[in-house]
Amino acid sequence: GVTRLLLTRIPFFKEIIVSSFSCDSCCWSNTEIQSAGRIQEQGVRYTLAVTSRQDMNREVVKTDCASARIPELDFEIPAFSQKGVLTTIEGIIDRAVAGLEQDQPTRRATDKEVARKIDEFVGKLRQLKEVQSPFTFILDDPSGNSFVENPHAPQRDEALVVTHYRRSPQQCALLGLEGEEVDAKPPDAAEDLRDEVLQFNTNCPECNAPASTNMKLVQIPHFKEVIIMATNCDSCGHRTNEVKSGGAIEPQGTRITLRITDPSDMTRDILKSETCSVEIPELEFELGMGALGGKFTTLEGLLKDIRDLVEKNPFTLGDSSTPSRTGKLQEFIGKLQDVKGKAQAHFIMDDPAGNSYLQNVYAPEEDPELSVQRYERTFEQNEELGLNDMKTEGYEPEAAPGR
Repeated sequence: GVTRLLLTRIPFFKEIIVSSFSCDSCCWSNTEIQSAGRIQEQGVRYTLAVTSRQDMNREVVKTDCASARIPELDFEIPAFSQKGVLTTIEGIIDRAVAGLEQDQPTRRATDKEVARKIDEFVGKLRQLKEVQSPFTFILDDPSGNSFVENPHAPQRDEALVVTHYRRSPQQCALLGLEGEEVDAKPPDAAEDLRDEVLQFNTNCPECNAPASTNMKLVQIPHFKEVIIMATNCDSCGHRTNEVKSGGAIEPQGTRITLRITDPSDMTRDILKSETCSVEIPELEFELGMGALGGKFTTLEGLLKDIRDLVEKNPFTLGDSSTPSRTGKLQEFIGKLQDVKGKAQAHFIMDDPAGNSYLQNVYAPEEDPELSVQRYERTFEQNEELGLNDMKTEGYEPEAAPGR
């Protein structure tokens, strides 16, 4: 047969390699995709509550390092057991059924009991396609390059939960990301780096050309220290910046609400950490934590990043979209543009870690349009931040008893 390879760039899904195989003798054909882009900084987990036949038609990008689970059947497709595919949820189930039935004739001849149990399980998988009862579909990808379609974008999908997480050392090892250990500096070599711009070499996230990233520790007035990292690529002109918190997680979460009443509000400085979610109730829009990463910009700059994020998604405004969905997205983009200069709206930032900031133009006096509410984190929020298992006191090993 003949295998054809094509390196192509898809918005939102970076670069991929499409391979297509066809056989002229038996007319068998097969297509696969493989990620050719960079591994994302965080892993991603999609949890979808499937309740109708329409949910079975949601488009899914599943890379070869992603695992898929259906807890109701205690069924899992392990990572690296299948090639990457661009399909639907129904297609993933059909692919699993085909894999289980592949060796059934041999099993029926050698081990009838195992073959019978597999037939029963295949029947349960086929019943899922009819969605007679709701079930949960979980797609977990440590590389962060998988995707499950949200048909209601840019509005929030109540049935779909997207969680970004840090990879464990075991997951980094599976992805081949184990780096060399950096020699620790001796205690007497500590330096004050607040007035120094550090620079380290990296690769451009767009064209993969060698580039440099500048890092600086900055003190924000009336707030705290943050680390700003900026990357500028001389080859393709791509520029990006990211902000990391320079301090500890606050004892309480922070919910900041700004009532936008004047175009001058667009010039307010904003620090959005990785753990901060953004909400605009008037547009029924919500941006989950982890999306867009950490940002130090203005309110207008953040709204522009949100617009770019919506427009770059091929499942909403690309060739894969429908005319009705495209119309809704264009209407949303128009409303988002009105917020910048005409319409009044509420801009809400909710950060469980308390490391986000919105400028008070009346500081140190109170801002009548800005309210800051501090709250106690829930158990789930502490679990997502990794605080429930964190031990900061009494972790020293006990001294051995004297003889």
